[in-house]
Amino acid sequence: MHSFDSRAERTLELAIDYVRNRLAQEPIPLDHSATLAELLVAAPGLIGEDPVDPEIVFEQYESVIAKAVISADSERFLSFIPSAPTKASCLFDMVVSASALNGTSWLESAGAIYAENQALRVIADQAGFGPDAGGCFVSGGSAGNLSALTVARDVARARRGDRARMRILASAEAHSSIKNTASILDCDIVPVPIWHGRLEGDALRAAAAADSDPDTICAVVATAGTTNAGIIDDLAGAAEVAHRYGWWFHVDAAYGGAGLFAPSVRHRFTGIEQADSMIVDPHKWLFSPLDCAALIYAHPNKAKAVHTQDASYLDSIRVNDAEWNPTDFAYHLSRRARGLATWFSMAVYGLAAYRDAVESSLKTAAQIADRIENSPHLDLICRPDLSIVMFRRRGWSEAEYQDWSMRQLEAGTAFAMPSQWEGEPMMRFAIVNPRTTLAMLDEILDTLG
Repeated sequence: MHSFDSRAERTLELAIDYVRNRLAQEPIPLDHSATLAELLVAAPGLIGEDPVDPEIVFEQYESVIAKAVISADSERFLSFIPSAPTKASCLFDMVVSASALNGTSWLESAGAIYAENQALRVIADQAGFGPDAGGCFVSGGSAGNLSALTVARDVARARRGDRARMRILASAEAHSSIKNTASILDCDIVPVPIWHGRLEGDALRAAAAADSDPDTICAVVATAGTTNAGIIDDLAGAAEVAHRYGWWFHVDAAYGGAGLFAPSVRHRFTGIEQADSMIVDPHKWLFSPLDCAALIYAHPNKAKAVHTQDASYLDSIRVNDAEWNPTDFAYHLSRRARGLATWFSMAVYGLAAYRDAVESSLKTAAQIADRIENSPHLDLICRPDLSIVMFRRRGWSEAEYQDWSMRQLEAGTAFAMPSQWEGEPMMRFAIVNPRTTLAMLDEILDTLG
């Protein structure tokens, strides 16, 4: 199993052929989901005591398993938040996988961490963070939010000098991982009223002024691009309140942080430069493969004081305090060097290409919003802040939205699932793929007529 024998060589040939064909597909088909019953019939288990020819295993993957996965990089994937990795990032992710890199510490992986930190610095610079900012790449926004808010909680507890149950100020539109993080950290969420989906500084000020025990609040969480609506909170207002009370200010920019690269919307992020921590997911709108999230702290030493793990077998990675150990900045220890694909792609294509690609999605979103606004049977819910467009088909029930969505997926026209806005069903297009065109979206809208 661990020598490059004929079995490995044949697997390599199959993998290279598959990857070449997959990356060259144009357009990328949506494929579809499948039921357990269907998969049990079409893909009987192959794992047993005896070896199976790699061609047989690969054939099952290519003809059944892969086709039962909806392609998040398809131009017609418009639900949740899609992914649109560059060709270079996908290919370099193969290099990372084949290289058996362990990105835990500088001792083990100095070169990889050095390169990853260049990509982190690019993102930090776009946000306006100072020269001391830094962090690490984690698996996704949930891992980033949990790691950052663990620091916020412990910093607040250190300030108080006890282990009081802490609280987090956040809006109902904050990502679901914030509520989950609070539960894991044994914290409470203090809900802040929102105005048309946006957390405003005035509402936050009122909530802070009315709070009877502000010393048990450890953090304010604002969102730069809510998952459902793509709305950017009042970051400057949130920063002002957080700093006034000495609370940690965390910005979840998992989806929307790519907008920092776009001059046309950069002004909407004013205030993010005052954050104590932030996350951006390159696997969403910064064109990297899953799974990859950038976690950045304005003052990383505060995170290091919380997340550093102590054990005798780790003493050897603590010899030089100047070395950058990603394990010190999140709850993980072992870690894949998942930021290398982002580094490689940014270097190969250049940041100007990234700006153009993000601007392309913003332009397409604005154009399709115009079409919806002028439609006789569709209602635009609000103008998009970024690249999520929410709208309704007049007179439709939730069941009608669901039925329409499943028919479009079956036909390969679109993966666009309904959601809810202010208690009512609605449809949304999440546009992050620069290859998603206005003509495609017009075709989809025509089926709503």
